[in-house]
Amino acid sequence: MSYFVQTGPATFRPTQHVGGAWNTAEQHIAPALGLLVHAVEADRDRRRDDGLVVSRLSFDILGTVPMEDVEVEVRVLRPGRTVELVEAVLLHAARPAVLLRAWLLGPTAEPADVGSGLARIPGPDEMPAWDPTSVWPGGFIASAELRREEVAPGRAAFWVRSDVPLLDAGVTPPPGPAATAARLFDIANGMTVRADPRAVAFPNVDLTAHLFREPVAGWLGFDTAVSFGPTGQGLTSSVLHDAEGPFGTMAQVLTVRPT
Repeated sequence: MSYFVQTGPATFRPTQHVGGAWNTAEQHIAPALGLLVHAVEADRDRRRDDGLVVSRLSFDILGTVPMEDVEVEVRVLRPGRTVELVEAVLLHAARPAVLLRAWLLGPTAEPADVGSGLARIPGPDEMPAWDPTSVWPGGFIASAELRREEVAPGRAAFWVRSDVPLLDAGVTPPPGPAATAARLFDIANGMTVRADPRAVAFPNVDLTAHLFREPVAGWLGFDTAVSFGPTGQGLTSSVLHDAEGPFGTMAQVLTVRPT
């Protein structure tokens, strides 16, 4: 079973694997973020075939989403030959719930100094298994397999994978590398908590990822630090990894408050 079942040209129904962590009657927003990236990539593929790749994903989470059908709309805000800005909106009952603005950049000749100054983390085979359902409820968290090396509350490196696809097999076009990875991005905020979520709520209101190459399939790695400020703001910062090493960075702004 996938995270979503497509029910129309732009409508999707969540499955049990989308159940939220803060409230199991609501959707965990992670699969919805992947769905929006898929919509952007599918729209791109309908319009052009010149290799533009997703390079920046900036999501604003406007509210919670019940476990009900959603609709996705896409429009090009800034068309261009080698640079595009595309917006996608996830709607529930005609109400915008998540906004995505994505920069797509065209390929150029490969420079001689390909690589990154970002440090690698130990691979998933070098980390112990960890059960995230020991902290969080919900179908989405239960769908994830984790390997984690925690330094302290709010500081850890970890790897995650899921055998639950974003959409059912046969959907055309199938989800691409960025959408497949993005369906798991939002898990980062809960994998090394600074405070017991039964006592303190710290949901994120956004997620921004900058990617300098497309991720490869398989384990998705995070080198994550969580910070809480003195007046109820927080930040979860991550470096993103795959089997080939770092491929981007990610940040989530948190609203921190007692439950």
